[in-house]
Amino acid sequence: MPHTPDDIFDSQLTFTNLGLHKPVLQGVLDAGFEKPTHIQAKLIPAILAGKDVIGQAKTGTGKTAAFGLPILHLAEPDVFFQALILVPTRELASQVAGEINELGRHTRLHAVCVIGGESIRDQSRALKKGAHLLVGTPGRVMDMQGRGEIHFQNIRFVVLDEVDRMLDIGFREDIRKILSTVRREHQTIFVSATISKEIELLARRFMKPDTEKIITLSGALTVSLVDQKHLPVEPWDKKQLLYHLLKHEKPDTTVVFCRTKQTVHKVTAFLKDKGINAREIHGDLSQSRRNKVMVSLRQGNLDVLVASDLAARGLDVEHISHVINYDLPDDPEVYVHRIGRTARAGKRGVAWAFVTSNRGSCYGNRKTYRRGNSQDGIPRFHTRPAARRCRPSAFPSTSAEIPEPHPVPGGSGCHDARQYGIITRRNPAQVPQRHRSQSSPTLGPGQAFPLPAVNPSSHGFIPRCADVFLLCG
Repeated sequence: MPHTPDDIFDSQLTFTNLGLHKPVLQGVLDAGFEKPTHIQAKLIPAILAGKDVIGQAKTGTGKTAAFGLPILHLAEPDVFFQALILVPTRELASQVAGEINELGRHTRLHAVCVIGGESIRDQSRALKKGAHLLVGTPGRVMDMQGRGEIHFQNIRFVVLDEVDRMLDIGFREDIRKILSTVRREHQTIFVSATISKEIELLARRFMKPDTEKIITLSGALTVSLVDQKHLPVEPWDKKQLLYHLLKHEKPDTTVVFCRTKQTVHKVTAFLKDKGINAREIHGDLSQSRRNKVMVSLRQGNLDVLVASDLAARGLDVEHISHVINYDLPDDPEVYVHRIGRTARAGKRGVAWAFVTSNRGSCYGNRKTYRRGNSQDGIPRFHTRPAARRCRPSAFPSTSAEIPEPHPVPGGSGCHDARQYGIITRRNPAQVPQRHRSQSSPTLGPGQAFPLPAVNPSSHGFIPRCADVFLLCG
């Protein structure tokens, strides 16, 4: 049964049933929330009861409020440094601190963000003004603790948000040091959309024996409110397909994910040249530039954000309607977090995945990728065969004159180049002898091997677009 937006909420409860203090409850109501999500309905009572918890829930279901609200309820206004919330990225740290301060606006509690890339002096001033909750990345937290700017003597709550990502990017030792340094009498809370057995084993080393594991909507970690589609395309046509999608579908706000920072930069430059309001975000940008990009996105002044996986965690902007996987990630869990940038707070969203011939097997073999995905043809867009890409003068100039490509059996989105009467390979020695031209043993600039009639079923050889190109001089 498909999920509806109401499925992420607990219809049996309201926030008034959870026993939160009036100032905390007022902050929730001011934010426009009445019913808790499933993870909030289960996590809040467990934390209020003093339990250590491991919480796993889909992206966009309010995990920050699930641990933030009970901490705001239990923390004391006269004691600083009571909660330590560790996150993997600077953007997520800023977002979590901002959300907690918004929810706690009627309390006397304040969260301070401690992250790299920004002035230590400014952060020290903010800490001295009073910080009941510390939100930061493990590296900067360790740095500030070593400088004596913060201490862990009063810590009552330790939260590890998106802990799997923190381990992936090398924070394992910092996390162990921090958890070993804080006092024993504290609650430990692990939350993420994906929690592996390795992470659970690590978590339980630092948690009480009666730790409660809370999973909501298990087995549906890909976002059920996202309409997922995969689009077969050849590598050289990905930019054109991206532009075609943006112009044809006219999405409200789109996040385009790429595998490398270089691709992020090239795709952003391409879209800007096409007149699209696009900006980029990746790890090489200064923190001030990253902040400006995020402000533009949240204020609705940006149509397309082209991002590395830096933004796959913690990018919580409700009006993101589409996510495009320009490059598929190697890790299915990264895919989960990417598409989770849309369909926030019960809204529906759309996610497209570009599947090239050289990545098709990776895509097809991943259950996470396949679940909920459907192939989707794009109106009025045809992948260009490699031959036409290299020598456009040899073919009709308009798409209307080009015959419909024939799919190659077993090739995701690949087309049979034999319809154009030519085939070559990157290494001519790899071309089977039966396919080599006897009349043209050597080729000059602009020439191509003529392809004799071949029965694919008898010879077992079908050219793929990714293998085909024109020998140009």
